[in-house]
Amino acid sequence: MMIDDPVLLGDWHVVARASELAPSSVRPARLLGVDIVVWRGEDGIQVWDDLCVHRGSKLSGGRVRDGCLTCPYHGWTYDAQGECVRIPAHPAQKPPPRAHTNVHPVKVAYGLVWTCLGTPAGELPPFPEWDDPSYRNIPCGPYLFRALGPRVIENFLDVGHFPFVHAGYLGDPAHTEIDDYEAVITPTGVISRDIPIWQPDPDGTGQSAKVLYTYEALKPLTARFTKAQGEKRFTMIDIVTPVDEGRSLAWAIMAMNYAFDVPAEKIVLFQDEVTAQDLPIVESQRPELLPLDLQSELHLRSDRTAIAYRKWLRQLGLKYGTS
Repeated sequence: MMIDDPVLLGDWHVVARASELAPSSVRPARLLGVDIVVWRGEDGIQVWDDLCVHRGSKLSGGRVRDGCLTCPYHGWTYDAQGECVRIPAHPAQKPPPRAHTNVHPVKVAYGLVWTCLGTPAGELPPFPEWDDPSYRNIPCGPYLFRALGPRVIENFLDVGHFPFVHAGYLGDPAHTEIDDYEAVITPTGVISRDIPIWQPDPDGTGQSAKVLYTYEALKPLTARFTKAQGEKRFTMIDIVTPVDEGRSLAWAIMAMNYAFDVPAEKIVLFQDEVTAQDLPIVESQRPELLPLDLQSELHLRSDRTAIAYRKWLRQLGLKYGTS
């Protein structure tokens, strides 16, 4: 069943990594409870409902031929506009006007394939480091969370858990205090600047440092941080795809303007291990729905980013994953 949330239906969501879609490849995906098919034809990448209108079979089991996608059940053939152009059982018969699938808009950015199940109401979240030659970009994930998107994003925005969930990596039980900081709701989201944190291994390079975090919530299910060490910048964007009511996929990109000699595989392994530490915590949180009523849970000064995020979601009218 489709997740009926106007905010998310009008937003852009990631459904694949472009580099993993070879020519003529076909793959299934799921977004907002809807089965979709992602495929690459002669006209580029397409995203449709994963449904043949003849007998309801999944088009993701089909093949690409001559720029068209063929249903695996009875061979009905759909062109790049989603129109059926051939019915093999009756090759001389012109397919009826109703013989078409739902075609969704597609954008390819930051190496990711984005789509929208409704009418797009905004632009993609900004990630200027992707086109900045002074940065190296390192994709990682996607990571499957058996949790709802707002809980995943709020965990990403949280610094207080570092000494306990990520001890030895992003925090140290001997350094638990969070200095005061300000979180602001802006016309484009939430921002918290210059939160000082001491970290044993802030980026996977193995070098401890005192870093300054700046967090931004860019979309209801997209956030980023930048941690600064003098002139060094480590930025990460986290883009959460609402698969259905029980699962979320977190796609991430790390960007660094230093440590170009450190293998990308080492940095990805670092993030894999950090995320593996987050997974059981986020999946265990109750209630599963993020409470937007601030009286429902206890809050501290160190929770200011999360408080601002919840207030912002309420302003947006987000229904998915919230209570």
